[in-house]
Amino acid sequence: MKKHFPLLVKISLIAVYLIFLAGSVVRMTGSGMGCPDWPKCFGYYIPPTSEEQITWQPNTEYNKGMIIVKNNVLFVAENDLKTAQEFISTNWVKYTKHSYAKFNKFHTWTEYINRLTSALAGIPFLFLIFVSTKFWREKKLITLLSFGAFFLMLFEAWLGKTVVDTNLKPTIITIHMVGGLVIVALLLWLYFIASKDKNLSTALEETNKKKYNSLFNKLLIVSVVFSLIQIALGTQVRQFIDEQVKLFGFDNKHYSLLNPSFKFYFHRSFTIAIVLVNLGIFYLNQIKDLGYKLVNWIVFLLFLETMTGILMYYADFPIGTQATHLLSGAVLFGLQFYLLLQNSNVKK
Repeated sequence: MKKHFPLLVKISLIAVYLIFLAGSVVRMTGSGMGCPDWPKCFGYYIPPTSEEQITWQPNTEYNKGMIIVKNNVLFVAENDLKTAQEFISTNWVKYTKHSYAKFNKFHTWTEYINRLTSALAGIPFLFLIFVSTKFWREKKLITLLSFGAFFLMLFEAWLGKTVVDTNLKPTIITIHMVGGLVIVALLLWLYFIASKDKNLSTALEETNKKKYNSLFNKLLIVSVVFSLIQIALGTQVRQFIDEQVKLFGFDNKHYSLLNPSFKFYFHRSFTIAIVLVNLGIFYLNQIKDLGYKLVNWIVFLLFLETMTGILMYYADFPIGTQATHLLSGAVLFGLQFYLLLQNSNVKK
């Protein structure tokens, strides 16, 4: 079972990136409040498919916890009940965590699929911590990193609930995103250790092909920090776009960046610094013949990230660009961090 541990880490990492993708689709479509409660959706384990299901009806049975919309207000059933001809307020309690009381079938199911993806992603993490305990005697760091990633996943699930309860509060969304990137970093560190130990001779051979460079290492650290800052800023810009969509409607995308805040301009200008740092990494890798193949992928993702950003600004958010922009940024961060691990290992 231990020999399959690197594969298990890889599956867990893919699961996290699928969560990023599902989350980006939720934000791209404005479906963040498609389910007003958590972990259920309008009080259902399987979301409603029509507005009639969440609209108060006479002579209808409702289970405890089910949510209805009446007069643009959310109400929760206090007990199992069957309604009379008139609405009896004592059978219901107002939902007080937020005042969002709209139903859109597409938004509801988009958000539900996002939650389902997150729940399924927890399965490989359970296997991960179970197998990691078998490394406790020989390599405690593997066990500690595995449990750290698992507990961060639980924290992220709680944050997901908080995002809904606060009606998409920007600060919580940013923490939620950064938390996901920390999980990526822990899994990559875990994969690096586990795969190196599994194939020691191959790892030594690969390490011997690479060279350590102090400036290269410093630029890698800067690139990781810059990517983290840029992604956090991106969530704030995305929140501004969401507010614009609420004001002007989803079909008026050309108003999405009307009179943007300072954060948008900083986010856009900061791209220049990120490009320069990563081009410096590419240049050193080439001129010093350091032998890091991941650098080429970093440059490609940086190009993709920049192009999707330009398209969103000048072409009114073409379909798929927002999801591609977010996912490529998350993968870029992961590759930069893994490259930093490789370079640090060469130094040792």
